[in-house]
Amino acid sequence: MKQSNQKARRRNGRNAPEASKGRAGKQQTQESKKPDPIPRAKPDGSHRTLAEVFNHFATSASRAAGNPATFAAAISIIILWAVSGPFFGFSDTWQLIINTSTTIVTFLMVFLIQNTQNRDNEAIQIKLDELIRAAKGAQNAVLDLEGMTVEDLDEIRGQYEDLAKEARHELKTGGVRAGQDDKGKQKE
Repeated sequence: MKQSNQKARRRNGRNAPEASKGRAGKQQTQESKKPDPIPRAKPDGSHRTLAEVFNHFATSASRAAGNPATFAAAISIIILWAVSGPFFGFSDTWQLIINTSTTIVTFLMVFLIQNTQNRDNEAIQIKLDELIRAAKGAQNAVLDLEGMTVEDLDEIRGQYEDLAKEARHELKTGGVRAGQDDKGKQKE
């Protein structure tokens, strides 16, 4: 029936969604239906890549895992498992169920959480890069530090530690405060 409606719309030249009767007999349009929880096509009609689908799934799973209701459900499962122990005689199979379940969930959550953290860190890094780029007097050389070697990072960190030591020394000796010019005004 769905295909015949689509064919009829194409024949009639109509692209607008047709109204259909719901269970209660109310008029519904296709736009009022819930969106697909894992969108497989972009608005332009092209398909999403596996990485995009995984990112969407990882974000949704991370949000669900951090939900208090999910925590309550996990506690409930553990309580149910513990209460069922006497019925199964605390057998090896009974113990294996919880051990295997928690191992599988933990294993999968590591990848989901790592994916979400990687994307969050990347977004934060881009925002910091934009702030550095836009700030007057900022060193644009620090925009891409995450791509540098550990030795290069140690060298740059040493330079900033030296600047911090100088600023602390000036504060202790009553000199100009860090971030101010020689007249005591805030640097721009």
